[in-house]
Amino acid sequence: MIEAGAWGLLAESSLVLGAILSFTGWIRDQPLRLVTAFGAGVLISAVAYDLVGEAVLKAATGASVAAGFVVGSLTFYGVTSLIRRWSSSRSEGTGIFIGATLDGIPTAVVIGVSLLAGGGVSVAVLIAILISNLPEGLSSSTELAAAGHGRGQIIGAWIVVVVLGGLVAAISFGALGGAGDDVIAFVEAFAAGAILTMLADDMIPTAYKAGDKLPGVATAAGFAVAALLSFNS
Repeated sequence: MIEAGAWGLLAESSLVLGAILSFTGWIRDQPLRLVTAFGAGVLISAVAYDLVGEAVLKAATGASVAAGFVVGSLTFYGVTSLIRRWSSSRSEGTGIFIGATLDGIPTAVVIGVSLLAGGGVSVAVLIAILISNLPEGLSSSTELAAAGHGRGQIIGAWIVVVVLGGLVAAISFGALGGAGDDVIAFVEAFAAGAILTMLADDMIPTAYKAGDKLPGVATAAGFAVAALLSFNS
């Protein structure tokens, strides 16, 4: 559990790095959209090869995979819809922070589950989470600052999210240690469904919102890099 928690902390730590970079103003506009697109491509590859692919191999039938994927997608959609409705009468920064916390839960679960086979954490999944969290930390921290939050508050908020990610990874590893293959397949597919829904709802629209076509190349590059890492890990 300690190892899983440590990997979870590391995977989520790029949120803090993204926040620090947002304070410098070095990465914005097209560079930020390209980083976001690259991270989206990495996550799409991780969903395809390291989550759904592994879930299909573990499951006795496709039912647990399909059910997990649908439930994960609907859960993310339902909870984020409630958050947006709840935060509409509050500061924008509060809604962003809660949304980012929700984004981190399925990725932290993935870290814990990936260690259950005993072969160590998936390099492709770890890099996918690190890269995808960077633009989220960048863009969200910018909006939090615009909502009136100080730099100390923003960094503190992301540290809470990072610690939560470590705890979720550790708990997932401990709770699922004796679970059957279909249960693990369901959890992996659940995380895949939630992550893919997040990509379609947040990261991809952010990357393409200015009508620039170059993010398409960055998305393909992210997918290719992660696929290569997946096959070599």
